[in-house]
Amino acid sequence: MRVFLHICCGPCAIYPATFLRAQGLQVGGFFYNPNIHPHAEYLRRYEAVVTMSERLELDVIYPPYDDEEFSRRVDARTDRTRQHELCWRLRLTETARVARENGIEAFTTTLLASPYQDIEAIGRIGREVAAAAGVDFLFHNFRRGFSDSHRQSREWHLYHQNYCGCAASEKESAAARAKKMRQTGQTRVSY
Repeated sequence: MRVFLHICCGPCAIYPATFLRAQGLQVGGFFYNPNIHPHAEYLRRYEAVVTMSERLELDVIYPPYDDEEFSRRVDARTDRTRQHELCWRLRLTETARVARENGIEAFTTTLLASPYQDIEAIGRIGREVAAAAGVDFLFHNFRRGFSDSHRQSREWHLYHQNYCGCAASEKESAAARAKKMRQTGQTRVSY
């Protein structure tokens, strides 16, 4: 069976792609993330996915970056829980649509690898958009491979982001880093 893997970033894709292949599935990737802000951040993540895909010999589709699509669909004034759900739905709906158009039977997402994401909500949304698109959604908790993926990605010198992607998460991350600096008496941010 062929599976379309929605990829949020290079480090998080390593374990899911490897795991799915070990299950005997044919895996292709889809780097669709109009939520990433700013464009320079998108490019850093894009380059990490390109490097990861070359290392794993994984074919990946890279649709054009359109952060205006995200802004049109996800209002910054909406509460954060709702923003997350809208963001996941936008990306998974497009993944399911492209999978169906390409005759791919199923899809899944690297969002299920992150310990920072609500995988139950992602699973629910994935099943809903899969049913609407007429494809299957493969739900698997990829978190068990998160540490190994990140260790491997550091060996490959892949870029590791420090926020989810959108402008709101960038602000939250910066505020959390600043708070930590104040608490520890640090005067410089280290990455």
